[in-house]
Amino acid sequence: MSINLRGSERLNRAFTGIPTFLRADYCASLSELNAAVAVFGVPFDEGSPWQPGSRFAPRSIREHSMRFAPTGFFDVERQQHFLTDVVTQGRLVDVGDVDVLPTNVMGTHDNISAMTQSIRQCQAIPVAIGGDHSVSWPLIRGIQEPVHVVQFDAHLDFAPVTNGVHYSNGQPFRHIMALEQVQSLTQIGIRSRRVRPSEFSDATAQGSTIITHQQFRQRSAEALFNHLPAGEKCYISIDIDVLDMALVPGCASAEPGGMQYDELLRSLLALMARMEVVGIDLVEVNPQLDVATGVTSYLAAHLLVEMLGHLLQ
Repeated sequence: MSINLRGSERLNRAFTGIPTFLRADYCASLSELNAAVAVFGVPFDEGSPWQPGSRFAPRSIREHSMRFAPTGFFDVERQQHFLTDVVTQGRLVDVGDVDVLPTNVMGTHDNISAMTQSIRQCQAIPVAIGGDHSVSWPLIRGIQEPVHVVQFDAHLDFAPVTNGVHYSNGQPFRHIMALEQVQSLTQIGIRSRRVRPSEFSDATAQGSTIITHQQFRQRSAEALFNHLPAGEKCYISIDIDVLDMALVPGCASAEPGGMQYDELLRSLLALMARMEVVGIDLVEVNPQLDVATGVTSYLAAHLLVEMLGHLLQ
């Protein structure tokens, strides 16, 4: 059963009411899920060796998403209205958060995979709000179908296992690349000066297509994905640090010289037009570090709202 949190006669200002994503219906039981998209939170940051706090992002991003109307948004440039009835007709719902088991990393990962798998079994697209980037591995593990993975990130996140550390936010794509269902990995926007030489050589040797930020700037949005077979299934993972650090003060791993918002959106729209998207995650927003207005959380909500507007038109 889905619960309508908008009410029929409620004013519902951005700062009032119970915060679901876009004030969508809350689906309390996945066994009753009947929607095109299921948004859920992954409030987990135990993979962060630097500054924790991204566990609070799902709640913060939901709150900032409520600044948009559940009846969608109007794109002035395109003179087009998006998401007009997606929320009101229940095509997009919020299914709450993954059950996080503090200090039990593998148990939480199992819960993440199980939730993702359940959503896909209901023929819905899982849209996960992290959380640190370590959660992408159990998320994609839960996609039990052949899939091409496209990662937007400043870092490769392909670090080797050292000192017994297996599941930090610097390692997920090494594990993802080893998953049987992953047909390819494309890593876009890579620019960090903290990428290890072994990460780059290992990712390349294992078949990853790495597009550095400078290479990204030299190509059209469509040309970024010519190597991917059109129409096949795709999972999109977005680390908010793919954007320039000036745009994302609420990100512990921000780097200089990154994408502008319109560059990232244009690339995502080109990718979504070419492939069948079966999963999305957005990670590494840290409200504990953000400025008072919460601009990083707002930017993350804005990006997801625009993506979903084009995905569900």
